[in-house]
Amino acid sequence: MKKNDPVSKIMSSSVAVIQEGQPLSDVRQTMCDMHIHHVPIVNGKKLVGLISFTDLMKINMVINGADERSISTIIDQNFRIADIMSTDLITIKDTDTVRQASELLIKGHFHSLPVIDESGNIVGILTSTDLIRYLNEQY
Repeated sequence: MKKNDPVSKIMSSSVAVIQEGQPLSDVRQTMCDMHIHHVPIVNGKKLVGLISFTDLMKINMVINGADERSISTIIDQNFRIADIMSTDLITIKDTDTVRQASELLIKGHFHSLPVIDESGNIVGILTSTDLIRYLNEQY
């Protein structure tokens, strides 16, 4: 295994991001449309937060019983992205190693690492699934 490979080799570089001022329903729709579990929140290109599928599930209790068409309206009337996004993020640089990424994921209670450049702009995302896929390719 090449544990010193750079994160850029295995990260997803075409990341769906949402601007922090957009409606929260845009995050939900993006997750559904793209079958993803993590959406970085940006201000311009600068990473300011992250919303996970688990974060959205927490507010689903508020909308329990609503029909599919009403969910977006209910979400947007009651919540903003800033209300539920995580802001105390652990990030990694695209030049850091796969080993460093795996150590961060092992220590944390999360399943994704936003990948940033020197300016703090998001350039990718690395998930536990990416690491498993990488491991699988080694054998």
